[in-house]
Amino acid sequence: MEVSGKMEKWCAVVNIFAASRKAVNMWRKAESHLKKDGVPYEALMTGDGGNAMNLTCTACGEGYRKFIAVGGDGTVHDVLEGIMFFIEGRKIAGEEVSLADFTLAVIPVGSGNDWIKTSGVPRDIAKAASLFSNGRIAQQDVVKVSLLDPSALPEERVLRISYMANVGGVGLDAKVCEMVNRDKCRGKRGKILYVKALLYHIIHRVPSFARVVCDGKKVFEGSYLSMALGIGKYSGGGMRQTPEAVMDDGLLDLTIIPELPMSIIARKVPKLFTGKFHTVRQLVLSRSRSIVVVPYDEALPCAAVPGDPVEVDGEVVGHAPVKFEIVPSQLNILTL
Repeated sequence: MEVSGKMEKWCAVVNIFAASRKAVNMWRKAESHLKKDGVPYEALMTGDGGNAMNLTCTACGEGYRKFIAVGGDGTVHDVLEGIMFFIEGRKIAGEEVSLADFTLAVIPVGSGNDWIKTSGVPRDIAKAASLFSNGRIAQQDVVKVSLLDPSALPEERVLRISYMANVGGVGLDAKVCEMVNRDKCRGKRGKILYVKALLYHIIHRVPSFARVVCDGKKVFEGSYLSMALGIGKYSGGGMRQTPEAVMDDGLLDLTIIPELPMSIIARKVPKLFTGKFHTVRQLVLSRSRSIVVVPYDEALPCAAVPGDPVEVDGEVVGHAPVKFEIVPSQLNILTL
């Protein structure tokens, strides 16, 4: 098929490991709806064929511009990264490729599926598949996440780049993701994994120190428990750390939980699940296009130190210092 033909054809990237390896069977159900509705597509499977990011990046090079992430939040993240790394590679080669040329759809077969809660994609597979014939195209922001070299600050020397479709975090948030991901590798599933990991790390917490700069202005300096940064509202299997985030407003929502007494934490944790977390007066809230988190040692405040782990869409990608920034273009998404 010529490149021009592939631009109008959907490329489904199926994560065979999602949903406790039941993803392929669940994809077959969605596939039957696509065939019935005459939706043109090609399916690529992870595993022997490569991971979702590499499959997507290669497909971009072959001419595909419309992608279906078949999996959970991790698959959405990987497909987005495949698109973004292709775009960045083309820019380095002197070619202009815009994020606005790409469209992302999701068939949700994962365990968390937090991205769809904000984007409006139905959890039911048949209903999600029906969007290809009766859905609409909306837009969402994309966040570039740059892990920085602590020894080079204040110069922003980038060690690694990732991209975010939903919510990321620094500190306890990332430690929870590490524990949950280990449990998932052992075959465990369910929202209770996030709750157990959250409680464990609250009880065993160790204070960390950081400066946070939003659009060039310092908004926080001191000891903190956790930070969440989001263009989506949901993370961790339904927690709402950034409950007022808007996916297409060009801004990142930031929620910082300072180090607090255990009595206050115990009273406020339930609000993580009710959408009222932003009403907790002890929190530091901000909304901006760019956020930089720089860790420091209280005893040696000017020394370069590696910070807490950083997670992006539920995947731990490294450690602070880190910069989150909205990219100039938006991604098209298929939704209700």
